[in-house]
Amino acid sequence: QVQLVESGGGLMQTGNSLRLSCVASGRRFSIYPMGWFRQAPGQDRRFVATIDWSGRSAYYADSVRGRFTISRDNAKNTVYLQMNSLKPEDTAVYYCAAGRIQYGLGRREDEFVHWGQGTQVTVSS
Repeated sequence: QVQLVESGGGLMQTGNSLRLSCVASGRRFSIYPMGWFRQAPGQDRRFVATIDWSGRSAYYADSVRGRFTISRDNAKNTVYLQMNSLKPEDTAVYYCAAGRIQYGLGRREDEFVHWGQGTQVTVSS
């Protein structure tokens, strides 16, 4: 059974930095893309960032490009989301997701098959 466990959320101030981690277990981590999504209060869950199996390709939502960085350590079965220059509009529950297709890369929710439980990030002004 695949499990994704996020950690690292918290209450931050505008301009702070924060790193989220997601540890995966239950299947071969290194050959699947990974992604981060977020859901703000009253909104649908939205794409934040995705990274391919090798870590060499990544894509970002326009709202976070240049501030957030996704990375992965396949030896540790872990994907990270480094968030810099945080803004109040970054406040959301952040979800880690594991891709559906080996050696693929996805940006839509339906391209991800396993999800973590979410970690809350709150940014105060």
